[in-house]
Amino acid sequence: MNIGIVGLGLIGSSLALKLAEIYNDINIYGEDISKSNLNYAIENTIIDNRLEEKHYSELNILFLAIPVDQILDISVNILDKTNNKTLVVDLGSTKKPICDLIKDNINRSRFLAAHPIAGTEFSGPITADNNLFNNKTIILCETEKTDNKLLIIAKELFLSMEMHIKEMNADEHDKHIAYVSHLSHITSFMLGRTVMDKEKNEETIYDLAGSGFESTVRLGKSSPSMWAPIFQQNKKNIIEALDEYIKNIKNFKDLIETDNLLEMSKEMKEINAIKNILKGIK
Repeated sequence: MNIGIVGLGLIGSSLALKLAEIYNDINIYGEDISKSNLNYAIENTIIDNRLEEKHYSELNILFLAIPVDQILDISVNILDKTNNKTLVVDLGSTKKPICDLIKDNINRSRFLAAHPIAGTEFSGPITADNNLFNNKTIILCETEKTDNKLLIIAKELFLSMEMHIKEMNADEHDKHIAYVSHLSHITSFMLGRTVMDKEKNEETIYDLAGSGFESTVRLGKSSPSMWAPIFQQNKKNIIEALDEYIKNIKNFKDLIETDNLLEMSKEMKEINAIKNILKGIK
């Protein structure tokens, strides 16, 4: 099996490690806009060879593990240059923009929109983890538009990675992800912003911040070059989610201001039910 990976950050490099662990007869080609990322991946045998255009005809699957704005920039060209046996899989966090872009492309059947619900706040191949995808969900969108034989190959690969497959349309994906992923990143960034604005002394933050603060702002360490384009592409759904979130924040602020302890406790008790929803998440 010949695999190509464009983007050797956390997701791309972790994918390379996992596939190399699973398959004995595999050649992994990789490319990254960062020379240091590419060199690190080669020197540490995360990939076998640098991916060049001359290799496209040899690939079974070509993964796009790059920021979503870059996926839009290169996907059509990639589809044009790969052969009719190569499946191109994008791994971005937004789906409607890329699905709309290639909906009428002559090679649409060789494209699969996928989103692995896996990751950390860290980036780069140095953070690669071959267990990153274990027991995680991968969302596949508009699978009815992907060639069935190629789709089966992709699904078998994801299952071999110990992933759970969920299918939905692109609109549904982007709406759900705005609430359960994109909003939490914005919350983390803005909590970090608020504390940094009010606490000018960095030592005070370091000395007084507990584990609760650290876990809440963890995502605030995520890559801006990856997340800013996500927020832009999923703007409509994110603004809707923010409106709901801000309304809830304001309501809770009102309860504090009016010393409404009974309603405050009731509100928090109702929210405690989230622990049952998240019970199965490791």
